Amino acid sequence: MSADRRKALRTMGALVLGLSARHLAFGASIVAVRVWPADEYTRVTLESDTPLAARHSFAENPDRLIIDIDGLELSPALRDLVSKVKSDDPYIAGVRIGQYQPRVVRLVLDLKEAVAPQVFTLAPVAAYRNRLVFDLYPKQERDPLLALIRDKEAAEQQAAQAVSDALGDFIGRMDKPAVAAKPASAPGRPGLPASAPEVQTPKPPPAVPPQPMTQGRVDRLIVVALDPGHGGEDPGAVGPSGLKEKDVVLAVALQLRDKLNALPNMRVMMTRDADFFVPLHERVRKARRVQADLFVSIHADAFFTPKARGASVFALSDGAATSTAARWMADRENAADMVGGVNVAVKDATVLRALLDMSTAAQIKDSLKLGGEVLGQISKVGRMHKGQVEQAGFAVLKAPDVPSILVETAFISNPEEEAKLRDPEFQQRLVEALAIGISRYFAKNPPLARHRTVS
Repeated sequence: MSADRRKALRTMGALVLGLSARHLAFGASIVAVRVWPADEYTRVTLESDTPLAARHSFAENPDRLIIDIDGLELSPALRDLVSKVKSDDPYIAGVRIGQYQPRVVRLVLDLKEAVAPQVFTLAPVAAYRNRLVFDLYPKQERDPLLALIRDKEAAEQQAAQAVSDALGDFIGRMDKPAVAAKPASAPGRPGLPASAPEVQTPKPPPAVPPQPMTQGRVDRLIVVALDPGHGGEDPGAVGPSGLKEKDVVLAVALQLRDKLNALPNMRVMMTRDADFFVPLHERVRKARRVQADLFVSIHADAFFTPKARGASVFALSDGAATSTAARWMADRENAADMVGGVNVAVKDATVLRALLDMSTAAQIKDSLKLGGEVLGQISKVGRMHKGQVEQAGFAVLKAPDVPSILVETAFISNPEEEAKLRDPEFQQRLVEALAIGISRYFAKNPPLARHRTVS
């Protein structure tokens, strides 16, 4: 054997000894497993140190999704997926995992209904390594506008029944004969009755408080699209003490939804109402599908320095951003799809991206009006980062026929403002300001009759 060959073999041997057993046998290991259940879809994520390849198939009676993953060892981290699936998951009834072949792990997802799955991989980004993603969508997508109308009708029927019950109780108490008090003699003075007991007059049911929308007549259902930023795989910005942007903006949006739903002729569509990820183009599509009258995206700022503070309101720009900070903010928010994880193989993605370039000057003009009303109200709650509505190329604001704004509630990267965002009282005042700003916009700009079609 030549000296060169012996040297090469020694080098290869050293490399082999330097590898761990898991690298020799399988080449990949699981870093984390996550499950994000929601009514719209359930996402299952397997994060690994090297890329994974998977194949999937269906079985029926009962419905099952079978996934074979190559080059993977059955490990405790992977087995943990079983405990991640909860009983209230809308689509997954349970998970079974086994070493199907020496180099193949099989996952069997027992389903509650037939699904239309999307299976794709994501390259490392931000804090994540390689991800294998399973998105389980229902085969039949529900009509969101019809759901809003039915929800509104149900709420109105419930309110009418409550008023009827209260009125019936009031009338019933009024019709009851008064119970005569038993005469009693005052001490030391026979024959003199004691003072009659005080008669309690039943109180009528409380009147409905006046609503802030007083100008302009509204004779149809107004639909407001509320968009809590980030969610699921995408935490958004994280404050110094660990508060996640995705959590605080969802809390604010849910409170604002309840506030607006209490107004006459108004109903809110949430782009997400739980902790799951929604791609930017899908947020826009959702607003258009319900023919939303406006779109409000709620976020919490972050910056390189913790000194930055104050709320901001943004509208779309048809050209350059109005400031360097606005452009930087738009770039950061537009990167959410990379972190959250978008399946770029979806056929409709190209069409939807083209749709995002159809925004009109009229939409931007109306968006600036909406932004001005909202900014005027939230400036009463706390400090503003800028005293006017700024503009930049936010992808989530590009619905061509829906006035749209993005509200950065505060800088979560600032310790003082992070504490404010945690404070329920601050959240309540912020919600009140947003609701008044939205109501004032509609009071000055009553919505027209719905006639447009949506995709």
